[in-house]
Amino acid sequence: MMEQNLLLTYLLVVLVAGSLLLLIFNREKEKLIKYFGLGVSLIVFILSLILYFNFDQQQEGFQFIHKFKWIESLNISYHVGIDGMSLLLIMLTAFITPLTLLSSWNGITKKIKEFTFFMLALELGMIGVFVSLDMFLFYIFWEAMLIPMYFIIGIWGGKRRIYASIKFFIYTMAGSLLMLIAIIWLAVYSSDLLGGFTTNLLELYKTGPTIERSLQGFMFLAFALSFAIKVPLFPFHTWLPDAHVEAPTAGSVILAGVLLKMGTYGFLRFNLPLFPQASIDFAGIISVLAVIGIIYGALVAMVQTDMKKLVAYSSVSHLGFVILGIFALNQEAVQGAVIQMINHGLSTGALFLLVGMIYERTHTRMIADYGGIAKIVPFFSFALLFTSLSSIGLPGLNGFVGEFLILVGSFKSSVLGSWWFTVFAATGVIFAAVYLLWMYKRVVFGTVTNPKMEELTDLNFREKLVLIPIFILIIWIGIYPSTFLNVSDKSSETIIKNVLQPQKMELRIDE
Repeated sequence: MMEQNLLLTYLLVVLVAGSLLLLIFNREKEKLIKYFGLGVSLIVFILSLILYFNFDQQQEGFQFIHKFKWIESLNISYHVGIDGMSLLLIMLTAFITPLTLLSSWNGITKKIKEFTFFMLALELGMIGVFVSLDMFLFYIFWEAMLIPMYFIIGIWGGKRRIYASIKFFIYTMAGSLLMLIAIIWLAVYSSDLLGGFTTNLLELYKTGPTIERSLQGFMFLAFALSFAIKVPLFPFHTWLPDAHVEAPTAGSVILAGVLLKMGTYGFLRFNLPLFPQASIDFAGIISVLAVIGIIYGALVAMVQTDMKKLVAYSSVSHLGFVILGIFALNQEAVQGAVIQMINHGLSTGALFLLVGMIYERTHTRMIADYGGIAKIVPFFSFALLFTSLSSIGLPGLNGFVGEFLILVGSFKSSVLGSWWFTVFAATGVIFAAVYLLWMYKRVVFGTVTNPKMEELTDLNFREKLVLIPIFILIIWIGIYPSTFLNVSDKSSETIIKNVLQPQKMELRIDE
């Protein structure tokens, strides 16, 4: 049992040791550095599979808990553990990272040692966020994760990379400082009830719902702003297109695949269970912003001339669905939101990979520069269509499962209290078909107008090796989603129960 409890710590130790060992490598041994980085990320993926197979899907609460005192004077601990929701996100992170490193095999040609180090450091920060059960530890990982992403965009990005990386850093840092104040406020406020200052999340879960409603509202907003910027929820989305467009392919894939999920994860892990009454009070406003984001992101994606920018704005639209599902506050919607986080990571990650693969050959992302490449690069054309249909939400593929559950849940939601949310959100599915299929038509079909396209080569073995595992999961989730929904079932049930029970008790007192 003790060995199992150390699994999460092993995950973190492998990444710490792997990234530090990279620093002693001779930077001229580029191939060795690439294989070593890939090897470390594959070990992490294997450990995530061990976690999955040892996870008890019927058990409520957190598992694989490992805890010891860290800063005794402030009662701060190294405290890690996971539930079904965080397990799925850890597996997504561990799955996407080696594929991203493999996709960058030829695309990154300068400072390979530093690039691989920052990728492993980024994976460490992301997994650290998902396993932390101490709010101080969570905040350390949350902030530390910004540093490697800042350098990945700033060193290996496009022409406006410095602007994009600074904008990304400032936006996220501004929201995070408010969250830090709220963490301190919550810990100090709860110290009388808990007999002392603590940042233990499981202890704060007991006291958060007892905080008076007006204070809950202020604390909720401080956390919510930080998470809304990370999602990004409309109107806090303006950093995202710049970061995506200027980031190298690896940065865009990790950003879309995992980093944006940290905002939605934060709402589920912190806002809802800690501030249940405030969550219900603000559910309507946040859901309105989510629906605006769904429609706005889709409409702006339609008019993009740059493929990467189009995919970036599609993220604003798709993550609006996730936020709507979270604040509909019923089992179908929250389960839909969790599975849609995974779906978006796979589908949008694959779209960014494909854009990166064609960009490496043509050095242009402008839609107008393409056309008629279906016969020249048939596998690429098929892969782009398959991934686009997954992102649209075609029945039988992964996107349909999440969007269907979210729309059913929001329609039934007693918290939202109106089916108009579902009606407007559903237009996002139609718009997604418009902007993705229109982009596909202009890039792949028609006649070749650009002579350079005649020289295009189709995807090679390595590129197919990156895409095929993602395609397998896209079909798997689409056909048999229970494999993944069963993992998060108890966690989402517990979250909903924790939010709605205090509200029911308050209603009984009023009666």
